[in-house]
Amino acid sequence: MVSDSTLHALIGAVVTVVFSFVPFSPVLGGGVAAYLNDADTNAGVRIGALSGLIATIPLLLLGLLAFAIFGLFAVSGPGGGMGVGLGGLFVLLLVGVVAVAYTVGLSALGGYLGAYFVDGV
Repeated sequence: MVSDSTLHALIGAVVTVVFSFVPFSPVLGGGVAAYLNDADTNAGVRIGALSGLIATIPLLLLGLLAFAIFGLFAVSGPGGGMGVGLGGLFVLLLVGVVAVAYTVGLSALGGYLGAYFVDGV
């Protein structure tokens, strides 16, 4: 059975993905997860970070698709496409690491803020 913390983190991840067109949506998702869990600040940060980690799964799936496309160029041989493929793979890896750090970090911040609101402002 799924624990309440995991369920609330999953709900926060769904909020993050649904509102992904809004800047700083991971803060909203992490805040919802911690608020629903009625957590203190330490648990709120943990639940918010877990929410962000779950929210990166669709991002990683899109990254896998892009990796496959750039990988085709990289294995095409020493021609015009190999440099584009290797450069694309490097940029894709760099963007992926920054995106995961952005999502998990802001979700943890949202978890802290959600727990802060639970304690009473």
